[in-house]
Amino acid sequence: MTEPTRSRTTARRGTGPRGEHSREEFSALVTKAAEGLVRTEGLRGLGMRRLAAVIGYAPNSIYNAVGDLDTVVMRVNARTLARLHAALVASVDAGATPRANALALADTYLAFVAADPQVWSLVFEHTLAPDSAFPEWYAAALAQATDLVDRVLAPMIPDATERRQAVATLWAGLHGLASLSTSRKLAVLTPEPPRDLARLLVGRFLGP
Repeated sequence: MTEPTRSRTTARRGTGPRGEHSREEFSALVTKAAEGLVRTEGLRGLGMRRLAAVIGYAPNSIYNAVGDLDTVVMRVNARTLARLHAALVASVDAGATPRANALALADTYLAFVAADPQVWSLVFEHTLAPDSAFPEWYAAALAQATDLVDRVLAPMIPDATERRQAVATLWAGLHGLASLSTSRKLAVLTPEPPRDLARLLVGRFLGP
């Protein structure tokens, strides 16, 4: 497989065996295909050979241009987190109170998970080996979403350490509600809609 060079004349040469894509284009192709497999079949449906067959390339093309399966999964998750961040940003109203925006973020989070539960669950289902670390680009994608929540909570929780803990606590609580709801197990506990419970959680946590 011929690696693309940095020259203008060869910038469009691909990392696939047919030379159809740049490295960035090929990575996007792989990521989108992997996301589609997860959406329809879950994490168990995602394997390197299956993924290669879907995009019509050899597995080595993916290994060489994108990385191993862990890296592919992180690419999918980074894309998911970017979509979540965009949805959260759109839900924040500059003219609203911090409390109202916090409730809006909770609504948006639950709606996002409900609309794409299989892909969202991959963010939490996938784990790296104990001696592995998240790459900087993945940590940045995660921080982008959590930093937005941090900014919304800042007027209500001035202390940075307490606010960081609050972001983690609320995120974990909302994730639990969303997971129970999408797995249809929330009804075992209560008939209340998950949105009502999420707003209760956030509202009580933040106080009047």
